[in-house]
Amino acid sequence: MKQQGSPRIMVVDDDPDSLAILVRYLRREGLVVIPASSATDCLASVKQCRPDVIIMDLMMPEMDGFTLCRALRADPSTTEIPVIMLTARNDIEARAEGIEVGISDFIAKPVVRRELSEKVHAQLRMLAADRANFATLDQLSRHGLSWRNKS
Repeated sequence: MKQQGSPRIMVVDDDPDSLAILVRYLRREGLVVIPASSATDCLASVKQCRPDVIIMDLMMPEMDGFTLCRALRADPSTTEIPVIMLTARNDIEARAEGIEVGISDFIAKPVVRRELSEKVHAQLRMLAADRANFATLDQLSRHGLSWRNKS
């Protein structure tokens, strides 16, 4: 089902069963899925794989999802990748910290396939809109026009 040009989704989860379920769900959507079994695996391969969206578990042993997201946001080559956080913690403190570190969206565990699909596709739509806007701005600048923030 891996089609050329299909969106690339990296899934980071230390639980092999959860990882396998998420990979299966996303592949059924026709997405290219890059599994990573740890935050370290994610950081080691993210620049080469260049995913469009990263889905990560919050609670991982060596590095939690908040720390991983901070590392991704600190790197200019990965700072703009949307991140969806999977968490069994559904409290306001966890969500507030997630927003602070740059999480794009949250999914509570156990994961519901339809919610996963909708949230991934929403991030992909926003990403496509951002890319279209940047392409338009690039075209304007090539024609000697500029966009300025008038604030």
